[in-house]
Amino acid sequence: MKRIFLFLVTNIAVLLVLSVTLRLLGVDRILNAQGTGLDYNSLLIMAGVIGFGGSFISLLMSKWSAKMGTGARVIETPANSTESWLVATVQRQAQQAGIGMPEVAIYDAPEINAFATGWNRNASLVAVSSGLLNNMSQDEAEAVLAHEVSHVANGDMVTLALVQGVVNTFVIFFSRIIGYLVDRLVFKVERGHGPAFFITSIIAQLVLGVLASMVVMWFSRHREFRADAGSARLAGPNKMIAALERLKLNYGEPPQLPDQVKAFGISGVTGWGFKRLFMSHPPLEERIAALRAGS
Repeated sequence: MKRIFLFLVTNIAVLLVLSVTLRLLGVDRILNAQGTGLDYNSLLIMAGVIGFGGSFISLLMSKWSAKMGTGARVIETPANSTESWLVATVQRQAQQAGIGMPEVAIYDAPEINAFATGWNRNASLVAVSSGLLNNMSQDEAEAVLAHEVSHVANGDMVTLALVQGVVNTFVIFFSRIIGYLVDRLVFKVERGHGPAFFITSIIAQLVLGVLASMVVMWFSRHREFRADAGSARLAGPNKMIAALERLKLNYGEPPQLPDQVKAFGISGVTGWGFKRLFMSHPPLEERIAALRAGS
């Protein structure tokens, strides 16, 4: 119920902000003055505002959404030795990586997982699951924390938002063009928009969105290797390899993270062939092999 509520609130906020922005820019219409042809400049601006706007609003809200979606509790004052160790380890790694101290949080979940999020390198959040603390050794947990700190240091959250913004822009732009062409060429509408424009645009946006997500997932897999390499530098390759080996025992439990931070979790699922194109994480075997090759 909480996730549905957060989804609705986030989307309503995005729609309100983007609607006002488009109205102020005067680009809420995509047809020319005669209403017979597309105004490509206005269409591109509108697509860019929606594409990048939605992506960056989600980025700015990422810490709040992640905390609410997972029920993560930020450690303000460590209550025990485990929490003290978590905060001290992240603080040391953040100093090594040259970033501001992230907020450190724990969320209640049985699976071994962790994630990092935040709108910039100096205002981030690193969270670990209770399952990770209960099932990993301290060395393995240290490597996972270093992996998440490396995501922050690499600026992966911002870069992924940029990639998503570009992809969203092209999806919106071309879906409207497809809708316009079907409206004019198939249904012979001469002025304004007919029902076919809206129906076709929605269908095209869904199809193009699925195809475009392959680009986003490719980038996500690429930066997992970079974060693993960063963990190897901060904590040592053997610790990171051991952490990934431990994760192989967790395949039966799918990661339970909100969509907005799922790509920044440590866990991944196995997939090959066409399924691989939609994976946010490379197979653990490939990540382990890359670490061994680089060590």
